[in-house]
Amino acid sequence: MASPSTTRGILYVTMQPKEGLPPAQFHDWYNNEHGPGRLRLSFCQNGFRYRANDLPVSSSTGTEEQPEWMAIYDIDDMDFLTKDVYTCLRKAPVQSQRERDTMKKIHVDRRFYDVVVGDEWKADDFKVLEEVQNEGEGNVLVAVYLSLKDGEGKEEELAKWYREEHVPLLSKVPGWRRTRRFVTSYLDLQEGREKVYLALHEYAPQNGLGGAEFKKATSTVWNDKIYESVVASKRRRVYDLYYTFGPAPRDLQTLTSPDTFPAESTDGATKTYPTSSDQATPAIESFITTADGVNLPYRLEGSSDPNAPLLILANSILVEYGIWDDFVQTFLQVTNNKYRVLRYNTRGRTALPSSANEAVTVEKLTSDIITIMDALRAKTASVVGVSLGGATALCAGLTYPLRVTAFVGCDTNSFAPESNPKAWGERIAVAEKEGLKSSSTSEPIVGNELAEMTTRRWFVKDSYDDADLAKKIARVNEMVKTNSLQGFKDGVKALYQYDFRDRMGAYKGKGAFLVGAGDGVLPKTMQGMADSLGSGVDLKIIDKAGHLPMVEQPREVAEFVAKFLG
Repeated sequence: MASPSTTRGILYVTMQPKEGLPPAQFHDWYNNEHGPGRLRLSFCQNGFRYRANDLPVSSSTGTEEQPEWMAIYDIDDMDFLTKDVYTCLRKAPVQSQRERDTMKKIHVDRRFYDVVVGDEWKADDFKVLEEVQNEGEGNVLVAVYLSLKDGEGKEEELAKWYREEHVPLLSKVPGWRRTRRFVTSYLDLQEGREKVYLALHEYAPQNGLGGAEFKKATSTVWNDKIYESVVASKRRRVYDLYYTFGPAPRDLQTLTSPDTFPAESTDGATKTYPTSSDQATPAIESFITTADGVNLPYRLEGSSDPNAPLLILANSILVEYGIWDDFVQTFLQVTNNKYRVLRYNTRGRTALPSSANEAVTVEKLTSDIITIMDALRAKTASVVGVSLGGATALCAGLTYPLRVTAFVGCDTNSFAPESNPKAWGERIAVAEKEGLKSSSTSEPIVGNELAEMTTRRWFVKDSYDDADLAKKIARVNEMVKTNSLQGFKDGVKALYQYDFRDRMGAYKGKGAFLVGAGDGVLPKTMQGMADSLGSGVDLKIIDKAGHLPMVEQPREVAEFVAKFLG
């Protein structure tokens, strides 16, 4: 057996909800809390939920002896399952009260298995289900549990049969995808559990299970000999793939049930909002962690259909995703909740961790959009961005045309003017001179002076004379004021140097631009951008708006985006 520190394996859990636990509560907890928490662990490669399809016809649900639900996670290093990084998830203070309450209402059997044979046996067209492009691909999993009789050579004989006959014959069954073998982990053996060999056979939804090829694979002389002289007991279960976890909660569908209720993680980083009289559509607030350790807080809301198109909104610098509040509400209304809408705080809202040691660029911000899509298991998305977010949206459309199928760049530029580093450097100096610090963390923040300068530049004068808009401007002012100063200094570097002009003419995708009529020279600049993208695209000019038209004129912006996306 390999050293425990290098042993790969699986975490294999069967669950049966007890009577009285509403299904929607069970699925909401599992999909939006429990599973994503495991997928955020660096040693957890993937996570899948399966539903048994071998229950008795007379039973609509499983039993404690024959559970309906199974979850499986591939683990890089089984030893981590004994360490606090994993075990802390199952106890206070990390474990939420909801999880503690829910687990009391479920029969749970948690097993650890070490790899015997990994990915050596798989079809030529095998699809890695955790890859986002395979989202929605069904899978049938046959789990066979074997305990062996006492005696020398039993394990070797079983392995030889699998290797030389059984798997080669199974590979001829229509729809066969992969066979993997596991054995009860050293972790469970230390707890006194029986040693069991587990084989997991995967098939396409349309397959030959029970057909001629399958019968041939399971009725040979050698097969009979194995079950007579080697195997002491056998158990078999058959499952259909039900849900693939990502590292970010995304299941809005369960939140439409009256049985679900608002929930919050113990650290406050994840919150779920079911539909209610005050909540027109379900919503989830959580975070996505990039490969270099940056947390991107997000809010997902809108359509509860998991296959609904996704719209991603990218901010300007110095603000948080609240600038889109009115836009989102109006957009969902005019599109009849057709879309899922995700907005997020971009790099630079808070100070970056030491692990994020590369300079922030528009390309880096664009890669964050792909990270978000992957975390939500979204194959494609449309992106609308403003200012630096607009440059990011443009870059995303140019760089990932198969993933970002449409974009709208608002109040932005296709290249960084030479004056940018000096202009932004002077603004940084204003903030540094004021020296304001957060009252809660004592961290240096941007401060009042630069916030006032910025918002005066961003909004047209008439907006300050409108009582409702003045309140919204004050809110944006507070966003700018409270932005991390170090985060601002790091994030603004993306505006120092970029140029997409030589790539725009060849663009063949779906793009558009939008600008506030009162945003300085940008209406003229962006007309040139619109003319140069592909064979020319629309430029929408929003009257009575400056640099953030989605704040000043959210309905006009929402109606344009809705019409553009169709």
